[in-house]
Amino acid sequence: MIDFENKIFTKVSDPIRNKYTKAIISSEDIVEMPATFPAISIVEMDNSVYRQTSDSGSIENHARVTYEVNVYSNLKSKKRSQCKEIISLIDEEFIKLGFERMSKQPISMGNTELYRMIARYQAIISKDGTIYRI
Repeated sequence: MIDFENKIFTKVSDPIRNKYTKAIISSEDIVEMPATFPAISIVEMDNSVYRQTSDSGSIENHARVTYEVNVYSNLKSKKRSQCKEIISLIDEEFIKLGFERMSKQPISMGNTELYRMIARYQAIISKDGTIYRI
């Protein structure tokens, strides 16, 4: 299996950590209310064989990967602006790596104290780590 999840997570999250030193950034879904905000999850939600490049022995040469990013803010004002700014920074890092953004949208939390924005990214990764836009 082609697996570059840790490397991708680090490359995308490090610039966010530098700017938002108190942010919680996780490679797993955030299921409980975080202790501090902003809270960010960057999760590889799919890693599947890219069959078009499998050889006759069914050897995997490339994988199609999808990442989901969730950003949460609890600021008294400008929650939306903070989420958009963080998503923009994350977007910049994924694009630099060679990913394509599939979607970006706000998600209703049913809670006026929190704001959440979600984005998804997709790419093809070779077994040597080269990333290609789909």
